[in-house]
Amino acid sequence: MAKLTFIGGVHPYDGKDLSKDRPIRDFRPKTDAVYPLGQHIGAPAVACVQKGDEVKVGTKIAEAGGFVSAPICSAVSGKVKSIEKRRVVGGNLTDCIVIENDGLFTEKEWDEVRPFEELSKEEIISLIREAGIVGMGGAGFPTAVKLSPKEPEKIDYVIVNCAECEPYLTSDYRKMLEEPKKLIGGLKVSLSLFDNARGILAVEDNKPDCIERLKELTRDEPKITVSPLKTKYPQGSERQLIYAATGRAINYQKLPADVGCIVNNVDTVIAIYNAVIEGRPLLYRIVTVTGDCIKEPCNYRVPIGTDYAELLEEAGGFSKTPEKVISGGPMMGIALFDLHVPVTKSSSALLCLSKDAVAETEPSACINCGRCAEVCPGRVIPRDLAKYAERMDEENFVKHHGLECCECGCCSFICPARRQLTQQIKSMRKIALANQKKGK
Repeated sequence: MAKLTFIGGVHPYDGKDLSKDRPIRDFRPKTDAVYPLGQHIGAPAVACVQKGDEVKVGTKIAEAGGFVSAPICSAVSGKVKSIEKRRVVGGNLTDCIVIENDGLFTEKEWDEVRPFEELSKEEIISLIREAGIVGMGGAGFPTAVKLSPKEPEKIDYVIVNCAECEPYLTSDYRKMLEEPKKLIGGLKVSLSLFDNARGILAVEDNKPDCIERLKELTRDEPKITVSPLKTKYPQGSERQLIYAATGRAINYQKLPADVGCIVNNVDTVIAIYNAVIEGRPLLYRIVTVTGDCIKEPCNYRVPIGTDYAELLEEAGGFSKTPEKVISGGPMMGIALFDLHVPVTKSSSALLCLSKDAVAETEPSACINCGRCAEVCPGRVIPRDLAKYAERMDEENFVKHHGLECCECGCCSFICPARRQLTQQIKSMRKIALANQKKGK
């Protein structure tokens, strides 16, 4: 039987051996916690605390700023130190709530949890919304909005993205091994919102232990299937995952719900379980600290708001001086110039590499080999799109389907001329999408 996959893709060195066998460890920071108000797609959250306010673990410190938004809860106890602009992973300054961490991690009094079976669909959605859950695979789309499509009766599949195709990342892998019952429980909660839906746990076949464990636990679950996928990057990209798991295709103008699918990643689904079954908001996320410059690569359960520099110290610091430090993975992560930035809801890894392969090579002229088109999962021609982007030719960029690019980095990875195709295309996509939004 052919393995489930998509057309295109690449096979980079995955680097997962550095941390995949390291169980999740709890980390408690000692320094201030910093909470950016815009750590999700949509309207930024609005602070509902003031300087000097006392907070506990679980205290709501920011309300959702609109329908497509999400509240924020403190993951430490202490006192609100300030509400000011701080530097975040992308390098920009943004409004943040800064909490002086007292190191006690005193929890608030939690609301009584009602049995899941007694809750209405509206109550479940409300719990997920109030918990501040967003897509934790990187996009940061508010989960309550995603689980509220216009026509819920047309949702056929609720897919859990268990692929974790980005090199070096092992946080989802450890979650699947250590908390599989919570993962399945969170999927059941999601399925309860859609009367006609079936659940799919989509796992790359380089994780046979996870596949075996999940199959064992879902043997008596007729509405849940474990689907092994071919190991290939970017198998976990939303469009590619939907195609591989269901055979349904979408373009950039469509949402997964338009083809009857809802997709959430492992950490998000477990956060749904924590919110609905245990009554806990989103306070932590699993971060893989790894790379050939890290003394003790590991997976940490980290309070949101933690300073990356402090997390690095917990992993033993650098074994040698890195040439590149990335928040996330090497294919789609963001290079850091300062480690004093906070862990957010969408943080997944701190990757420290001794060699900057990109900086070592000078781009040269395109040799028209066509490899970028062969590997492109969006089935476009990156070479041409990069030329249009370089010339600021937005009309031809859009005409030749530049907006279908998912910015996965496959074209830059495979290019023998080492041209920064993804970077050029990504910049033009931002311009084109912004202009479409303005109605130009």
